[in-house]
Amino acid sequence: MAKIPLTVIGTEKLRQELHQLKSVERQKVIAAIAEARAQGDLSENAEYDAAKERQSFIEGRIADVESKLANAQIIDPTLLDADGRCVFGATVDLQDLASNGEVTYQIVGDDEADIKEGKISISSPIARALIGKSAGDVAEVQAPGGIKEYEILDVRYI
Repeated sequence: MAKIPLTVIGTEKLRQELHQLKSVERQKVIAAIAEARAQGDLSENAEYDAAKERQSFIEGRIADVESKLANAQIIDPTLLDADGRCVFGATVDLQDLASNGEVTYQIVGDDEADIKEGKISISSPIARALIGKSAGDVAEVQAPGGIKEYEILDVRYI
């Protein structure tokens, strides 16, 4: 399997999620299944069916997170030396040339992306347009409403 790029913070969040799933969620669903079984006839027991479905989801997510952690390529942005270029883990200050608005994004792995926190996925169109560029460059991003242009104001590795 291919390596999955993750920042140090993203790796820690996945480890916390895995711990939560294994130590809390798994135990809750086992208790819910046992309670539903105690009610008798399983063929018409909606609680039992729901608990089994939840158990399936939790076990699938555990397998997914374990696989991602096993194949993780952990990148610490503070240790990067990319000569001011946009790379995975970099924090980039941009100016929208159409609206003059400024935004800041960190380029992270797919599982870490959260636009509310200013974290964009490495596979997103904007991150793809930024990779390899430096401060002063203009990145053209194909957006649903047409091409948007962003000037790169600063690239930091924090």
